[in-house]
Amino acid sequence: MNYESNHNDTICALATAGTGGAISVIRISGNKAIETGNKLMKLKSGTLSELPGGSFHFARIIDNEELVDEVIVNIFRSPHSYTGEDTLEISCHASIYIQQKILTMLNNHGIRIAQPGEFTQRAFLNGKMDLSQAEAVADIIAAQSKNAHKIAFDQMRGGYSSEIKSLRDRLVKLTALMELELDFSEEDVEFADRDELFSLVNEIKNKIKSLTRSFSFGNAIKNGIPVTIAGEPNVGKSTLLNLLLNEDKAIVSNIPGTTRDTIEDIFNIEGTDYRFIDTAGIRNTDNDIENQGISRTFKKIRQSKIVLYLTDNNTNYTSLDKLLNEINTIKAENTELKLILVVNKTDLFNPEENIFKELLSHKAIDDYVMISSLKNDNLHVLHESIHAASEIDRIEGNEIIVSNIRHFEALKKANTAIEQSIEGFDNKIPTDLIAIDVRQAISHLSSITDMIHHNEVLGYIFENFCIGK
Repeated sequence: MNYESNHNDTICALATAGTGGAISVIRISGNKAIETGNKLMKLKSGTLSELPGGSFHFARIIDNEELVDEVIVNIFRSPHSYTGEDTLEISCHASIYIQQKILTMLNNHGIRIAQPGEFTQRAFLNGKMDLSQAEAVADIIAAQSKNAHKIAFDQMRGGYSSEIKSLRDRLVKLTALMELELDFSEEDVEFADRDELFSLVNEIKNKIKSLTRSFSFGNAIKNGIPVTIAGEPNVGKSTLLNLLLNEDKAIVSNIPGTTRDTIEDIFNIEGTDYRFIDTAGIRNTDNDIENQGISRTFKKIRQSKIVLYLTDNNTNYTSLDKLLNEINTIKAENTELKLILVVNKTDLFNPEENIFKELLSHKAIDDYVMISSLKNDNLHVLHESIHAASEIDRIEGNEIIVSNIRHFEALKKANTAIEQSIEGFDNKIPTDLIAIDVRQAISHLSSITDMIHHNEVLGYIFENFCIGK
């Protein structure tokens, strides 16, 4: 997609869903928007050119003296529009014929159909938003849950951008002090204490690390928090999945080893999407296919944020203790992993006589819940436990959450550069060499918000937007 060469074109696109509603909106942006609107639309009096921005008016769209539709047209004059350009938004009836007719008429007057994301891309190029805010627009449109929407909306409003720009500005000041010392090196003048510079770099490093660590959480919120349902065969994993999803997603059978592959689906609890994953029962078996399923179970456990480990009163105590130790090893690698021990089938035994009580203090277990999948007992308690384990309260606070993979990669590179500069301070290498690493960190942070104008990179960012946005 060649953005720069097409930047002076006037563009149009349908900004609403194609069918299913009463009204559709067609958006036009560019220096010929109002001029072309004058040619196609008849107002009660005067022309669009005579009207102020920020106003809307009744108009008739005429093609060769034939009435196409009666519409409402909103006028936005540069720079007070979404794109920063002259913009018209035509609210017409949602007939496919009317939509296509108006777009064809616009095309016949030299207005081309916009490419995916081109309106937002122009907003970025015209300084209406920075790059991270532009990317947040796509995330808002794609958000399927309350909390995914909140992360994207906070990013679009600029809180995240302000944090990145603040870090960048502090590094710029740090570099300026270093380079100023170089300019006066022969006079042996010191403009900043090296200990203070070292302290500042360490502070920035910790902030970048905090943002980087938040990506695992932010990405999970964006795509659904992965929750793996694990346990031995026939403890009720598939039944629990069906209950959580409120549909018969997984086959339920008394035959051990029924589930050979993972089964996934998404369910929303209190504004957050959870991606529940039913897995093959964990046991010793000679069946090669079943062993492949068990291997996938452990792979899913490693990739999860929450594991519901299901047991019942027939589970072997020693085997469970061994497995909990194994999961604890996985938790050392995935520090955000939470394990909830779920004791099922309480309809078949007295929960007060649960033989696993001694295990409830095991260091691998973060919480436990007693349920009966058959009688649907205590499912609300399990919901509460899952919700608590997800740490959603981080969103309710003021913590900046990173959910974009491009930003995450840029932060990792910035962190590497900062760590190299700290190593330079430790080894007392010349200031000019340390400044090189600091400038690299500045470059990586800048790439998150605004310092990218390469066509190929812009194309990658905006190509997955919907047309009309």
